[in-house]
Amino acid sequence: MAHNAFITRETIDGADDGPLSGRTVAVKDNISTEGVRTTCGSAMLESYVPPYDATVVERLKDAGATIVGKANMDEFGMGGTTETSAYGPVENPVDTDHVPGGSSGWSAAAVAAGEADLALGSDTGGSVRNPAAFCGVVGIKPTYGLVSRYGLVAYANSLEQIGPIARTVEDAAALLDVISGPDPNDGTTRFDLAGDEGAETDGGAATHPATDANYAAAADGDVDGTTVGVVTDLLEGADDRVVDRFEAALDDLRSQGAETVEVSLDSVEHAVQAYYVIAMSEASSNLARFDGVRYGTSGGYEGNWNESFARARDEGFGEEVKRRILLGTYALSAGYHDKYYKKAQDARAWVKRDFDDAFERADVLATPTMPVLPPALGESLSDPLQLYLMDANTVPVNLANLPAISVPAGEADGLPVGLQLVGPKFGEEAIVRAASAVEA
Repeated sequence: MAHNAFITRETIDGADDGPLSGRTVAVKDNISTEGVRTTCGSAMLESYVPPYDATVVERLKDAGATIVGKANMDEFGMGGTTETSAYGPVENPVDTDHVPGGSSGWSAAAVAAGEADLALGSDTGGSVRNPAAFCGVVGIKPTYGLVSRYGLVAYANSLEQIGPIARTVEDAAALLDVISGPDPNDGTTRFDLAGDEGAETDGGAATHPATDANYAAAADGDVDGTTVGVVTDLLEGADDRVVDRFEAALDDLRSQGAETVEVSLDSVEHAVQAYYVIAMSEASSNLARFDGVRYGTSGGYEGNWNESFARARDEGFGEEVKRRILLGTYALSAGYHDKYYKKAQDARAWVKRDFDDAFERADVLATPTMPVLPPALGESLSDPLQLYLMDANTVPVNLANLPAISVPAGEADGLPVGLQLVGPKFGEEAIVRAASAVEA
């Protein structure tokens, strides 16, 4: 297998019939599969075999899909290049000298390489959209709560969502149709309250999505009369080659009847800092369970328990994971909680307000998915700060818990460029429709 693709190559058959019958799916290796190991790209979980399927895996199987393997990823989802995996870095099939993005690197690369028709990734700060953009495919980050996270190994609970990856907008939307909907095993999923007496409504419409949504039907390419807000703040500092392809995509939308307006999100200046404080803090808490006793590789039985725990975590975690745990622990420590974590949550609320204001002027918002072209393999690992700054266009969406899609917008110097379209809460149909116009 080229490109260092699957951590575990395993065929899991689905039902004999269904909307995904005959389609193959790569599943990111932080999504639980009964009887098939789920490592999260970490040596800590190299032997972990879940006793149950994630809800999204159950829905894939019920829909007739065939799972073809567990896709390589950045360790515990912590990375934007799929180079932090304990099982080696992943190559971009478009150009094997470059990264495929991350953390769902092989989920996107598998689709681009033709190793799977569809794929599932998880998106905490851009981890579906980033590799989709770098590999020239389509990736959707759903509204928080639209897709069950039951069976997803947690990194940052308040930010992450499982999302689909495919070659076309319609195929990605069809996969979203299959995996979305309420789940009694996940209290964060939204249930349809339409028609229920006393249901919370907004102007007469239910505030929660219908359970029988047909997102694939929205891929009709009809953007006549659609207002696209261009987020000017997120063009500053972007690679000129990326901006050129972005502007060309906007011209294409305008030629099909869309109107563009400039919008500003002042808060995005602080979004990356806020995101990493929150994400690392939640990671520090979530990954505390991997101590070599409850989960993970044993640290042995010499010395006291603290020494054993320390050995297990030192040997089981990679450098990037250790870095984020340490920074998150520091942000949550006595005397620093208000200085860092509370301020980050205040900034998060500011980001949400900015998006709300922007959607009063526009139906969808547009940015380049990534401000840069795919870096060369090894280029970013020595500079973590630069790696984090690559997320500038994607992390605001996660902070605001909104839906977004990355759709190919052409190439620059032979490397893919993605266009990101952001919608209001549960506005998946709007972004699917606009994205399908871009690819038409």
